[in-house]
Amino acid sequence: MAPEWKVSAGLSDYAETLAAMDARAAAIRAGTARELIWLVEHPPLYTAGTSAKADELLDPASLPVFQTGRGGRYTYHGPGQRVVYLMLDLGARGRDLRRFVAGLEAWIIGALAAQGVEGWLIQGKIGVWVQTADGPAKIAALGVRVRQWVTTHGIAINVSPELRDFAGILPCGLTDPVASLASLGVPADMGAVDSALQKGVPWLLEAIGGENTGQ
Repeated sequence: MAPEWKVSAGLSDYAETLAAMDARAAAIRAGTARELIWLVEHPPLYTAGTSAKADELLDPASLPVFQTGRGGRYTYHGPGQRVVYLMLDLGARGRDLRRFVAGLEAWIIGALAAQGVEGWLIQGKIGVWVQTADGPAKIAALGVRVRQWVTTHGIAINVSPELRDFAGILPCGLTDPVASLASLGVPADMGAVDSALQKGVPWLLEAIGGENTGQ
């Protein structure tokens, strides 16, 4: 059965979103809920992954900071950034975490290509990159958690966020610049990005391995 696809309007409270995500993941593990791909935008904030280092939070007073159980380091969320939370049952889809992450990266690259933007990976660095006039810049981030083979957290694509807000952290521990579709001069259409992601879901599910035939 295909996962439920949900898009939340407006700005979603981060703590409430995480609580809802964790509850849904628990229900998926219990076999009482369907998988979910959930698209949101958040108010401006920073999140700290399990590998976050204190000195990478450069301006702790600038925005709220949330500790989270996902992998990775510090990242930024805010209006104009499409955040996608994936609650998928990898236990029914091949149990291959590396394949899952590679599938997410390729899914992002496909969505960018639909906007006329070439994205690529840089060995040793997490995320998806694009070319700018000043060189490579990061346009999308990944951070996931897997518990009993059910995933939580996911990806973030910079459509038209306030890029200056990234200055309060070292995003994912990197000093590299960040970019957005808007900063590249691409029409910052959240709906178009969502549509491209949704069209890529069947490919993503095939890429990560296995077919969930349960509830």
